[in-house]
Amino acid sequence: MTMNLVENKANAQAFYDLMFNKCEPRKAIETYVGDEYIQHNPHVGDGKEAFIEYFEQMAAEYPGKVTHFKRAIAEGHFVVLHCHQIWPGSDDYAGIDIFRFDDNGKIVEHWDVLQVVTDQSMNNNGLF
Repeated sequence: MTMNLVENKANAQAFYDLMFNKCEPRKAIETYVGDEYIQHNPHVGDGKEAFIEYFEQMAAEYPGKVTHFKRAIAEGHFVVLHCHQIWPGSDDYAGIDIFRFDDNGKIVEHWDVLQVVTDQSMNNNGLF
């Protein structure tokens, strides 16, 4: 099957929106994830159930958390999202999430890198 980059970008954003903003990680997994789910974030266990448990806990601990998409880039089997994560009562983050898609257009692997948004900067360019 040919990779549909536009569709993969839309699906990565829909997956992220459903699990993070709408706090429905199980539905996100059932809708957008393939047979396997490999996790590289050291704070989240590997596999679908570990992902669901982690984000159900985050929804309970941080009601009102939200992410805003700043950029989406797709190449081959990969989609990269540049996001602004807002965690009420905690730090805001600039995040890069990388998703690998299988040949069926389903997410099967995830990496992320997070940076705390601060008020101090050596330049005026901002994180977004």
